[in-house]
Amino acid sequence: MLELQHLQNLSSVPYGWFWLIVGAPLLGAVVNGLWALASARFNKFPASGISAWIACSASFLSFFTVLETYFYFRSLPENSVLTQSLFSWVEVSDLRFTISFQLDALSLVMALLITFLSTLIHVYSIGFLKGDPGFSRYFTYLNLSLFFMLILVLADDLLFLFVGWEGTAVCASLLIGFCFREAAKSKAAQKAFLVNRVGDLGFIAGILLTAALTGTLNFNDLQTHRQDFHEGLATLVGLCFFLAAAAKSAQIPLMVWLPDSIEAPIPGTAFLQSITLATAGIYLMVRLHFLYVLAPWASLVIALAGMTTAFLGAVLALTQNDLKKILAYSTLSQLGFMVLAVGVSAYEAGIFQLITHGFSKTCLFLAAGSLIAALEGETDIRKMGGLLKHLPIASLAFLLGWLSLTAIVPFSGFFSLNEILWRTLATPNPLMTWLPEVLYCAALGTLFLSAYAMTRLVVLVFFGDYRGDREKLDHLRESSWEMTVPLLFLALVSLMIGWIGIPEAIGGGDGLGSFLNATFRLSTLEPNGVAGRLEPVFMLVFFSTVSLGVGISWAVHSLKYPFSSRLLKWVPAGEKAVEERLGMDSFYEKTIAGSIRWAADWICRRLLDELLLLPVVKGLARGASRVGGLLKKNRIGWVRFYLAYVFLGAVLVVYFLSRG
Repeated sequence: MLELQHLQNLSSVPYGWFWLIVGAPLLGAVVNGLWALASARFNKFPASGISAWIACSASFLSFFTVLETYFYFRSLPENSVLTQSLFSWVEVSDLRFTISFQLDALSLVMALLITFLSTLIHVYSIGFLKGDPGFSRYFTYLNLSLFFMLILVLADDLLFLFVGWEGTAVCASLLIGFCFREAAKSKAAQKAFLVNRVGDLGFIAGILLTAALTGTLNFNDLQTHRQDFHEGLATLVGLCFFLAAAAKSAQIPLMVWLPDSIEAPIPGTAFLQSITLATAGIYLMVRLHFLYVLAPWASLVIALAGMTTAFLGAVLALTQNDLKKILAYSTLSQLGFMVLAVGVSAYEAGIFQLITHGFSKTCLFLAAGSLIAALEGETDIRKMGGLLKHLPIASLAFLLGWLSLTAIVPFSGFFSLNEILWRTLATPNPLMTWLPEVLYCAALGTLFLSAYAMTRLVVLVFFGDYRGDREKLDHLRESSWEMTVPLLFLALVSLMIGWIGIPEAIGGGDGLGSFLNATFRLSTLEPNGVAGRLEPVFMLVFFSTVSLGVGISWAVHSLKYPFSSRLLKWVPAGEKAVEERLGMDSFYEKTIAGSIRWAADWICRRLLDELLLLPVVKGLARGASRVGGLLKKNRIGWVRFYLAYVFLGAVLVVYFLSRG
């Protein structure tokens, strides 16, 4: 049954294809999974065309259904929420949970983003993984990951959302460890899985506290009865969910898994870092915006964590030489800005940045995949150069994605990042007195570093002379049409997608903000009006900062003067610290991982082996020895004695058989 909900009033509406949004990718995953298993069983390489057609059709059908629902949704009154309940699945005391979907402005925007980009990634993957023995298995993972992410954004309560939350983590580990026979990829998959388990502790604690306080986990009910949370409890619950979001969206101190996610196939990496796993934590916090409005201390912690993560991501990208790692650390920085937006109550700006980053970063990863494939797996930017002349299509797509991500005027990233910065100064959080100015200045510095790092990448890869193996130049070829067509289309859209949120201060209608306003306005605070009136001034400061970063980087690296490396050498051990990710991996290895290994070793050796298994084994050995000793006494060498044993045994067998 599909219903139209005006937060309070329910009425039936004639619309019944809502379930196809999640049903199509699930069906694709099941069919492709069975196809892959059957092929493995009979040792026959599966027909890749069938697997690709199934997976891409499933993703496109999901997108088409979301698009049709969007046009229907726009015809409804403001504040409408579409819901569809399938069946009841958990009943505990007075709590009753159903498998139910809801579609409001927020979840609709997320579903459109996820399904659209997923369809392009699916098509691109056909060419990228052509000939791979795990072709069907890969598309199974991709469809399954899409299914769980759609569950996450369409769930109408926290418990059902947790199903999608766990599913995306499992699928992410499967994608990262796709080539599981390689040790580095298996280790990266394990790291992503374990870090997400740390976040699950916060999610489960948040669910239990919310259920105990309110008696419900439904989002609409929670928003209606948000007065049940006073500030202290709201802070506690908010921090619990932030722990979960920090693990999913790679925020400090749980950011170590994201750089290693590049071990997945490149379209899989784009899928994880742009539209699924890395963005799930952002969505969770935005969905619970009504809770964070009541918890200014939790919002303060979130803002500081986001800003710190953004800064560290930009710094770590400065001296990386691996193309995929630079993009991964850039993702880390951009996720930090999204979390900063949540911390300063700029929820629409956070979603706007999630959208523009999703398009531009997907474009950059897919373009990088085409470049790396043409260079036969080479990822070191020091061995590239001049690729704009040799691979113009892939290079053009990458450059368009760079323009968007770096926030060059008037492209997408400029509008979304600028809104986050001025909303930082306009935060309504009463605890932030002088902090907004500090955060704003730190954000400007981070933007400068990010623009510098990405421009360094562009200059070293696409301009100047080729510095790699000269023999590869004769074999450089553009990718197949399956990769090129979606890539170019995505590059053009990534440039323009930011125009859906042009601010009113410069003559725009702020379409995205107005559309999302229905979701947030009932429970959020108005931003500081003074900062809002100065938005054009902040735009000029923003433009100047980004232009300075791009200009200095272009001048420095086109002159072959490694400014960033020398600057870091002025700080004692600075370059080494950056190369080692500021010691984060070493810290986790010695503390968390070391503690887990010690506990596992103690449990296995001390508890299981010495206290349980060893006494049992020794007891069995002693018992067997004693039985053998008794039997040994009967070995007297008399044949008549042995025949008597045989006869007695035969009599006993006949006796028991006759009784049966």
